[in-house]
Amino acid sequence: MKRILILGAGLVAKPAVRYLLEKNGMQVVLADQKMDKAEAIIAGHANGKAVGMDVKDETLLARLVSTVDIVVSLLPWTLHPVIARLCLTHGKHLVTASYVKEEMQTLHTSAREKGLIFLNEVGVDPGLDHMSAMQIIDKVKQDGGRIDSFFSYCGGLPALESNNNPLGYKFSWSPEGAMLAATNDGRYMEHGKINDVPGDELFKHYWLKSVPGAGVFEAYVNRDALPYLNIYGIEDAAGIYRGTLRNIGYCETWDFIKQLGLLNRKMKFDFDEVSPREVLANIVNCRSTDLRKGVSAYLNIPEHSLTLKKLEWLGLLSDRKLKIGTASVFDMFAHTLKNRLVYDEGEMDLLVMHHEFEAIYPGLPRQRIQSTLIDCGIPGKDSSMSRTVGYPVGIAASLLAQEKITLTGVLRPVHPQIYEPILAECRRLDICFKERRSNLDADERSYWGD
Repeated sequence: MKRILILGAGLVAKPAVRYLLEKNGMQVVLADQKMDKAEAIIAGHANGKAVGMDVKDETLLARLVSTVDIVVSLLPWTLHPVIARLCLTHGKHLVTASYVKEEMQTLHTSAREKGLIFLNEVGVDPGLDHMSAMQIIDKVKQDGGRIDSFFSYCGGLPALESNNNPLGYKFSWSPEGAMLAATNDGRYMEHGKINDVPGDELFKHYWLKSVPGAGVFEAYVNRDALPYLNIYGIEDAAGIYRGTLRNIGYCETWDFIKQLGLLNRKMKFDFDEVSPREVLANIVNCRSTDLRKGVSAYLNIPEHSLTLKKLEWLGLLSDRKLKIGTASVFDMFAHTLKNRLVYDEGEMDLLVMHHEFEAIYPGLPRQRIQSTLIDCGIPGKDSSMSRTVGYPVGIAASLLAQEKITLTGVLRPVHPQIYEPILAECRRLDICFKERRSNLDADERSYWGD
């Protein structure tokens, strides 16, 4: 019986764990710092075991790794190099949902030499985006065509009936990651021209995007898309873009949030003694009694603007002390988001992923190919985010346990041997892409337009 160690019992773990426990011939060891969280997910299953573990305890971590066949890490990416090195030492396969960083990539040759696969980016984004894209790209090539442009969009959002706050967004987990990503630079290519988007202009550089069956969203660039020309094997394409989808108004609000200094990690206050209102007054250099006027002047927006109403709704104009001790403005804002932009029991999230390709076939009109995934959480059960991350991870671990993946090294799921069975099993689990194809006029070259 194959033994699989899953590290981390967070919000995306349950679908992966339950999927593997339902497979014959597999045992799951779920380790987390909070053992009660792991026990709740295992729920007494005969083939499951919960373990309390601090990941900083490398002795215990090494012992756990040595006793299993496959390791799945759902921990932060910063911990993956340590885990990967232990997998190398003990000869174990590794699965993660995180981006391949340089520290992981340097282990490629060592993993291959030991006949191991370290499969990364096998969640939703990154993950399903790669798999669904490569399935279409490979099919176009097989049919004698080539990809001339590829624009990809993804967003995790509240479902329409749960979109009940003025910011149009809720966090499925800690918001710090999204806050840090708000400062990322972006890069993409359109009609052969490379466009660089500095981090301080990220939310100024956006457009409206209509997604069939889902609605109209704002789209802004998600990091550097150019490496994917090589990763996807479309080096001669004239356009490539990876974007994030958000509800209307998001980009303007977050641009003002950045201008207001709410992502400042150096400025600190004692929030047992100082209120958010006093902090903002300090930032914009006005009296707290004149804060609304001071913020509007600082941001050069009207006092009746929607942004001010959103800040007020968040509680940032409040005199109430937060009682979080000495912390940075960044920490204060993260604390605020954790308490205000949350899913209540029974509320649903929404995952929207949309690809647009332009393909060229010899002697035929240019073709547009659209592929769209729209997935909602299940009330009282799993969120869409946990399903679309957890299931691909669990399926990948199952394929490794059954020795159905023979590739080795540090990999992404861009190979048919990996993406075909994962996408097929996702379809069985009702995570499905809908594909549309249409011919383009000779002068129609809009990569992101409707």
